[in-house]
Amino acid sequence: MVSLASPSPLPTRAPRRWYAQLYVQVLVAIVAGVALGHFAPETGAAMKPLGDVFIKLVKMVIAPVIFLTIVTGIAGMRDLASVGRVAGKAFAYFLTFSTLALIVGLIVANVVQPGAGLNIDPATLDTGKVSEYTAKAQETSITGFLSSIVPDTFLASLSSGNLLQVLFVSILFGIALAMIGDKGTKLFELLEDASFAFFKLVGMVMKVAPVGAFGAMAFTIGEYGIGTLANLAALVATFYLTSLLFVLVVLGAVGWACGFSILKLIVYLRAELLLVLGTSSSESALPSLIEKMERAGCPKTVVGLVVPTGYSFNLDGTNIYMTLAALFIAQACNVELSLGEQLLLLGVAMISSKGAAGVTGAGFITLAATLSIVPSVPVAGMALILGIDRFMSECRSLTNFIGNAVATVVVSKWEGRLDKEQFDLALADRLPRVEDLPDDAVDP
Repeated sequence: MVSLASPSPLPTRAPRRWYAQLYVQVLVAIVAGVALGHFAPETGAAMKPLGDVFIKLVKMVIAPVIFLTIVTGIAGMRDLASVGRVAGKAFAYFLTFSTLALIVGLIVANVVQPGAGLNIDPATLDTGKVSEYTAKAQETSITGFLSSIVPDTFLASLSSGNLLQVLFVSILFGIALAMIGDKGTKLFELLEDASFAFFKLVGMVMKVAPVGAFGAMAFTIGEYGIGTLANLAALVATFYLTSLLFVLVVLGAVGWACGFSILKLIVYLRAELLLVLGTSSSESALPSLIEKMERAGCPKTVVGLVVPTGYSFNLDGTNIYMTLAALFIAQACNVELSLGEQLLLLGVAMISSKGAAGVTGAGFITLAATLSIVPSVPVAGMALILGIDRFMSECRSLTNFIGNAVATVVVSKWEGRLDKEQFDLALADRLPRVEDLPDDAVDP
């Protein structure tokens, strides 16, 4: 078994016409979805199955793609110590920037004061709709989180949809396959061939991405209405601007230090970002992110470990949201938080955000878990932001997605295994995009 080399530069080919590009189709679908949801709300809300089916299609391939990527990446390396080194560097990055995101949200909330002046009495709020989230928050604990990592059976990890279980099983199996050496060569080759087939399947699924984005956006606007943003416009605007600041300034500085432009990386991932925007789910673009980061010169082992793990532990957008939303609720309910109480809030958020890793709806559930431990801020205040949470989830997902792309490049750079020539070609848009490849193309 030999080490996997970095993907070689792909031959360029004439790009498709502009209207055949995936990002253009998704953008048009989003605009059409917004228009339908706004002018025909009932019809727009009825489009929900289109978005749901697309998300199910993506989730159908996520587990096998992650499993095959991690297993073949680890098994293709002789030096297993390097696997632990990559994982250690990834978690160091995650911890640093997740904490920094929490701090940024805390600072902005204190400076802007988006909830000041609302004068809400918590006793008047209807908490029925948030009870579902508070119940799940009570079930979310560090002990429960650790025990949930281990699946009941090997195959159960691939069918449960729990990314942490898929990661756990994939890493163990990859290490085992590497340890048996040449005896595992045939199985290794079989898994590599299977990975090519699954990435081709991802390409097939992405062809219907515009339909999914149209359905999801039409439902969101039709169900909740653009007008719901007006009541809490200050919070929504503050959150979007804070996330933009984090991406351009903080992650931009990281990119500059590592020799790449955050703006060029965003342009490179534009189709995936539009898909995330349309579906309000970063998972919808996870398989494509894995493929595109490999095409951009990041080694398979790093991509396989950093991207899936980052989806659970590197949630920059969710962390900004947590501290910003918590202080918004406190300000709206006229609760004065001392510096000590805000630091306690920060510390609890750091822990609870890890405990909710891999939980569906983690952003709102983690906020409920944090507020339930910090008694100063009324949990009932979550009812204030429930109506606009769907709109903020889009920004959370976008920020999380970009943060994980940056983390992958940074860890690849730290490992000294980033193919800089191919990376520069990718960011300069001189490599064919995934959606532009011919049907007989082989994944590098």
